[in-house]
Amino acid sequence: MDSITHTLFGLAIYESFKIKNESKQYNRALLVTSISASQIPDIDVISKLWDTEGLYQMWHRGITHSLVLTPVWSLLFFLLAWSLFKIKDMRIFYISWLAVFIHDTSDLFNAWGTGYFEPFSTVRITFGTVPIVDFVFWIIIIGAFGLKKWAKMNGRFVFKIAWMLIVFHVVVQSTQGYFIYNQYKTDYDQVALSADFVPSKFKVIGKKDGVVNVIDAHVIMNDKLQYTLPSSEDADLDLLFTERPRARTLFEWSPFVVIVDDDQMLGIYDPRFYRNGQSFLFEYIEKVN
Repeated sequence: MDSITHTLFGLAIYESFKIKNESKQYNRALLVTSISASQIPDIDVISKLWDTEGLYQMWHRGITHSLVLTPVWSLLFFLLAWSLFKIKDMRIFYISWLAVFIHDTSDLFNAWGTGYFEPFSTVRITFGTVPIVDFVFWIIIIGAFGLKKWAKMNGRFVFKIAWMLIVFHVVVQSTQGYFIYNQYKTDYDQVALSADFVPSKFKVIGKKDGVVNVIDAHVIMNDKLQYTLPSSEDADLDLLFTERPRARTLFEWSPFVVIVDDDQMLGIYDPRFYRNGQSFLFEYIEKVN
């Protein structure tokens, strides 16, 4: 998910566990912990500073998003609350653990993928049933703040309902995505799913015999073939991988790629992010005539 969504998740966690009768110092520690723990797995973006081998694509959402690291992050925030706010309370540990878990788990549902089981597995898990920016989450959480402020409803109750609606939305989206995925998985050698920004709308990306189809799919409406992308499966990619190390990383990171090998260039791109004639995950070298 994007940073705004993770921040909103942190605020929703804070509102769900905030207790009016607690000390101001505790609630301050809870607020900082909830938001920070909801963001901390994305600290891996700083790896760009020392990435000289084109490995960032694998590092981002890698080990920092692993289940193995969730209690480590929780311990860190427990110690920070203790040192900065003088709050030594195991609730901080468990709430920060929940916040990190929600971050890591929510990232599984979009097309970018997450190294959920690193370092034991390098497989990037991606369901593709929720978009990276899901405005439904925003509406639910902002609506909960509105009910708390203007309807004077109990904050903890409102935000628990909000979390139930968030889970319900993910379940509905994932059920529809699973149904659509199963419709196409026998038609192709490889299939991937990418949720659209519009709820219940998906892109199915299927590859077979050197051809990739990108299909607009909906549970109720008729599906529509959007793009047919030829892939040069016999191309030798060694030179590309040598000159553009990020291409090798992209090849290993993506479920599958489209290979471009023509008179002008040799390259690969991830078709899940193909929009308006190009993919923003595209690595290539120009050929010298």
